[in-house]
Amino acid sequence: MKRSTFSPTQIAGILKEFDNGKRAEEITREHGVSKASLYKWRQRYGGMEATELKRIKELEEENTRLKRMYANLAMELDTAKWIIYNTTIKN
Repeated sequence: MKRSTFSPTQIAGILKEFDNGKRAEEITREHGVSKASLYKWRQRYGGMEATELKRIKELEEENTRLKRMYANLAMELDTAKWIIYNTTIKN
């Protein structure tokens, strides 16, 4: 997954500019962010402070890591079951 080049503090600042009436075209040109990213951030993080935004990002990263860990453990369990099943059938 591609990591954002913007820190939570920067994202919060960009969203504040947008909420204060600055046009999306100006923000995209000034900060080098696409309109789609700007509106996605607004939908996801609108109204949050930088500290809240940082915590949300940390939780999302942890959630991704835990999902990957669960997938690996589930795959290992399936492999172990397959090995046990095949060794008991042959004996």
